[in-house]
Amino acid sequence: MAQSKFDLKKFLDEKAAQYNRPAFLLEDPVCIPHLFTRKQDQEIAGFFAAVFAWGNRTTIINKSKELMSLMSNAPYEFCRNAGASELKRLESFKHRTFTATDLLYFVEFFRFHYEQQDSLEAAFMIDAEENGAFSMEAALNRFHHYFFSLEHVPGRTRKHIAAPYKGSTCKRLNMFLRWMVRNDNNGVDLGLWKRIAPSQLICPVDLHVARVVRHFNLLSRKQTDWLAAVELTAHLRELDPIDPVKYDFALFALGVVERFQ
Repeated sequence: MAQSKFDLKKFLDEKAAQYNRPAFLLEDPVCIPHLFTRKQDQEIAGFFAAVFAWGNRTTIINKSKELMSLMSNAPYEFCRNAGASELKRLESFKHRTFTATDLLYFVEFFRFHYEQQDSLEAAFMIDAEENGAFSMEAALNRFHHYFFSLEHVPGRTRKHIAAPYKGSTCKRLNMFLRWMVRNDNNGVDLGLWKRIAPSQLICPVDLHVARVVRHFNLLSRKQTDWLAAVELTAHLRELDPIDPVKYDFALFALGVVERFQ
């Protein structure tokens, strides 16, 4: 598509502004952490909503709300203090390939983590600046190893947390990080975390987004993998070096809502 960088930026800025507003919450899983005011509740609720985020958005939202209800709509307190009888309530939960086995391990991880840290942000900052500069690729790889560092990890559960070293775009983790990090006061992203800058985020990429960005010549890589997400984000930084992932609103909406061809 022959289009100047100026025209493309103008178009994508307008689309991002069109969707990055409170009405977006009505039909998107980012509404789940907005159900809460406590930071830790927002982190846990948002993490589950992001992990569940493949397929129909209405189903994702409904299953996330079902889980929050099973946790008495207090996910932080539940993960920290649930006993055997409370945990038993989770045994009936299932969302696509995510089963009670996976859920119980996630709860165990949150219990372990929050016994040591005040925020889930710390899980993404392990040795994050050991070489003098933050690397999102390294941060996500370290998070993956940390998340599965407990004893008796169910083998089936590992598939639910992606990692760059496995070649994944890490779409759902990058989306979760967008929710937690971006803070533009538009009422969608929560901006809870301050140690990661918006400029360091990687744009979430799935097949819908990949199709749109290839149309705009923002992605040359044929595989839709981690390197594709990095390449796309580099192009988006040329349009906005401070907040490149704001364009996720535009690209997602063009691919999923507007069925852009």
